[in-house]
Amino acid sequence: MTDAFIGMGSNLGDSVALLIDARAAIDQLAGCRIVASSSLYRSAPIGPQDQPDYFNAVLHIDTSLSASELLTALQYLEQQAGRVRIRHWGERTLDLDILLYGEQIISQANLQIPHPRLTERAFVLKPLLEISRQTTLPDGQSLTTCCTATADQPICLHHDSRWSITP
Repeated sequence: MTDAFIGMGSNLGDSVALLIDARAAIDQLAGCRIVASSSLYRSAPIGPQDQPDYFNAVLHIDTSLSASELLTALQYLEQQAGRVRIRHWGERTLDLDILLYGEQIISQANLQIPHPRLTERAFVLKPLLEISRQTTLPDGQSLTTCCTATADQPICLHHDSRWSITP
């Protein structure tokens, strides 16, 4: 089994319900088990500002899937949720990203691990550090230090009775 971290985001439709459904679907994937789920966060969009705020969370999973198999499964879940890629960094019903996959560094056309913008985004770092304080990048870089560098990015906890950190 490999420890992996999945970033989750949504800003269209009932985002909280979409994230709850995606979390349940990930936990039901063959070869995947959720270890921890972060709280739910809300943040302004990166990129085009003429779109709703995003809801984000991070999952820590154990998986026997390869990184490529996990990516394929996550992209299928995005499609099932109605994901359409209209514009770069645009609105979406569901966005699922592999942030980290064990200690691996993967550089392929369709898969970059660690996620290439992981260290630049408070909406990823805060929930990730909430569930795994000691996590470092494969090169040993501290994610806590990266989080400090994103302190100017507005992000807040979002309380919704439907979301629980226990899936």
